[in-house]
Amino acid sequence: MEEFSQFPWIKNYPEHVPATIDPDVWDSLPDFQEKMSKEYGDAPAFTNFGSTLTYAELEEKSSQMAAYLQSLEGMEQGDAVAIMMPNLLQYPVSLFGILKAGFVVVNINPLYTSRELEGQLKDSGAKAIIIIENFAKTFERIKDKVSVQHVITTEVGDMLPAPKRIMINFLLKKVKKMVPEFNLPGAIKFNDALKIGKTKKFNKPKIDRYDIAFLQYTGGTTGISKGAMLTHRNILANLQQTGVWISSDFKKKEEVVMTALPLYHIFSMTAMCSFLQWGAHLILITNPRDMKGLVKDCAKWHFSVICGVNTLFNGLLNTPGFDKVNFSKLKLAVGGGTQVQRPVAERWLKITGKNIIEAYGLTEASPGVSANPLNTPWNGSVGFPFPSTIVTIRGEGFKDLGQWVSPAEIAEHTGEICVKGPQVMRGYWNRQEETANTIRDGWLRTGDIGNMDSNGRITITDRQKDMILVSGFNVYPNEIEAVLQSMPEILECGVVGVPNEKSGERVKAVIVKKDPSLTVEQVKAFCRQNLTGYKMPKEIVFVDSIPKTPVGKILRRELKSISGSNK
Repeated sequence: MEEFSQFPWIKNYPEHVPATIDPDVWDSLPDFQEKMSKEYGDAPAFTNFGSTLTYAELEEKSSQMAAYLQSLEGMEQGDAVAIMMPNLLQYPVSLFGILKAGFVVVNINPLYTSRELEGQLKDSGAKAIIIIENFAKTFERIKDKVSVQHVITTEVGDMLPAPKRIMINFLLKKVKKMVPEFNLPGAIKFNDALKIGKTKKFNKPKIDRYDIAFLQYTGGTTGISKGAMLTHRNILANLQQTGVWISSDFKKKEEVVMTALPLYHIFSMTAMCSFLQWGAHLILITNPRDMKGLVKDCAKWHFSVICGVNTLFNGLLNTPGFDKVNFSKLKLAVGGGTQVQRPVAERWLKITGKNIIEAYGLTEASPGVSANPLNTPWNGSVGFPFPSTIVTIRGEGFKDLGQWVSPAEIAEHTGEICVKGPQVMRGYWNRQEETANTIRDGWLRTGDIGNMDSNGRITITDRQKDMILVSGFNVYPNEIEAVLQSMPEILECGVVGVPNEKSGERVKAVIVKKDPSLTVEQVKAFCRQNLTGYKMPKEIVFVDSIPKTPVGKILRRELKSISGSNK
């Protein structure tokens, strides 16, 4: 074990933060959840659409889901089960139900197209899926191409009390027409699965903390979706690392967490688990794009914690009424996913009285790597490594990853950020070569470029070379280019990210036409069929030729300044 006192960031830790954490306090995530449910019992755990699930009810419902999943034919411990839904009470019940049964969670963005969904289900080999009915049609289109044998469908209001449940489900399906007709023979409804599970005996499996808990998908620099194998120990370590960092004045059963970021995103999901340590009350926001509704919830709940990305903070600040919210109980605002812009951070401080604490992480690290201490004003950095975490910077002069290099040795040196700690993933699912390239001697090569000062403070200067970061979500040009290139009317194309005040970056596509009549609207319509919204090119430019190197590689930097034609 490394002697952590040697690292310069330790002396800059707040008094309440230890140099190391014990990642083996709990045996597994189900063990952690069961103990939290026992400790906090009737305290509210999650609220959605005005209805609340207590810690005791979370234990009861997730055990029913676990028993049901165990009873399904062909399901064996270690099999993957996908969850495809927004923030609803059904999400934590499904998540902990899958984990309790000894299965592996595969989080899927509910806005994925059929093409994207197919790729993730095929790669993970998921045998079951719990999916919101609004997007069941997406699954229906590819169900015969994947290995999913069991389908559980849920409606938005399924875990609400009878009058409200019936009203919301009817409104969305019959009035707003937000649930397209689908045909999934053999699918079972979520509430029926719980009823069946209630009649079944739950056989508690033996789960090792080194077992895989999540296949959490990330694009990677190649744009090919890869499943990061996150173990129970990885997540448990990270919830402790982040927990000791942020909790100096947290009080048990008193914290209210505004949960607007989608729980299928690793940042939000690990944060959720972390806050359960204090018996926090998490307010689940199903549609964070409804800023007016979100502001109403902020005003109603007098929240003490909020995690967000620059887009979310900026959206709230620009929504009428947010400046009138009572922020007297606000203790913590954490910014991640992409850098919080200085004007946003300064305006947030002026309105709420609290600084946004910038943090850094990536899927492969479960995700937390570093953060600024609480109440740190915006400084452009991502702070100090978390307890039990070592970070070093490696460049051309530092080929060997086996030894830590001190900030004094790499002063003024910018290079790749490399991380070692108990939160670092086991590797990529079924991708040994990619794993070997990414993890060397226990060091995770993040692909992010940055530097570290003599105090151990980390500053990111560039993200993975080609990656585009849209509102905290990774977008890889290769994937977008592959979709565009499959359009017969396109000869060739190049994709790049350009700065955007709202989302950090937006996707720009530079296209050479094969069919002279091709229009921007046709390209956008094609992309809508094949790409999630945040991956959509927001700027489309037609040119006569794409700038390339002598060996034919696209010069992406030149694409940023090309204006060309949009006709």
